[in-house]
Amino acid sequence: MRTVILTGPGEAEVHEVEPPVARPGEVVVDIERAGVCGTDVELFTGAMSYLHTGRSWYPLRPGHEWCGRVSSVSEGVSPSWLGQRVTGDTMLGCGHCDRCRAGRHHVCAELAEIGISRGRPGALAEQLAVPATALHHLPDIVDPALGALVEPGGNALRAVRAAGLEAGERVLVLGTGTIGLLTALFARADGAEVHVMGRDDHGLHLAESLGFTDAWTRGALPSLSWDAVIDASNAPELPALALDLVEPGRRVVYIGLAGTPSGIDTRDLALKDVTAVGILGGSAGLAGAIAAYAGGSVDASPLVAATVGLTETAGVLAGRRPTGAGPGPKIHIDPRR
Repeated sequence: MRTVILTGPGEAEVHEVEPPVARPGEVVVDIERAGVCGTDVELFTGAMSYLHTGRSWYPLRPGHEWCGRVSSVSEGVSPSWLGQRVTGDTMLGCGHCDRCRAGRHHVCAELAEIGISRGRPGALAEQLAVPATALHHLPDIVDPALGALVEPGGNALRAVRAAGLEAGERVLVLGTGTIGLLTALFARADGAEVHVMGRDDHGLHLAESLGFTDAWTRGALPSLSWDAVIDASNAPELPALALDLVEPGRRVVYIGLAGTPSGIDTRDLALKDVTAVGILGGSAGLAGAIAAYAGGSVDASPLVAATVGLTETAGVLAGRRPTGAGPGPKIHIDPRR
């Protein structure tokens, strides 16, 4: 089969490799669609911290936002999975430690992440082997574009849940990338009054086209009370701004990651009696994201700017937008092309 392999910083090629064989407890999925994420870009450029801590290494097969159809199952896996459209959890815990048994497998000390860490092959490929325990069924109404947006959608939904909002309360989302806009969409579906802050008017255009008329740059941000602030940006100065803006006694949620250290003053956190929540991974939000897409309360399709073939992945990772791409922040790969 064909797969994308990162062989070093700035080096990505499509290779022919042996197709995966399902080990005990696994299935093999024929990939319909895979998303290119900021994490994939950091792995490509060499900026990803895991490459410096030894959690990830080259050669590496990326891709963790995906959907497809089960083509084979191993011994011990229900044959009912055969032929099913699925997506899956990126975060694969050991399954037997205290964290895993408590439902916190995404912070397991032995965590392996599909397409990211500990040598686990990813989904920028024609096929992918996945533990059956990580699978989520995709109804036919959830098309491949939405199917490959379940993983980032699960992250965004977890961030909205962590904000602890009641219907009608006001949330400010910092950042207009994929996670920021998904967060805004899920917050609106939950009945919140959603405001979005981006870097410039150009970056806010898509937010406005999605119906978020309260879209601001930092200089234009109105002086309002924010019941929650969700930082979905990669700007190192915005975590402190989120804490500064949020109403006392409410919540800030940190789902974005900056490329350099960011800081907050914990005196402000304590004196404002603010709850700060960090979000890692979409595991607990995947089922909810699928339900929202299937039910139509969230339409994330406009976030996908283009879908291209596997051979164009290297260019996408290098920052080149495909010819004719729309305004959305997400590029998808169809490995069948």
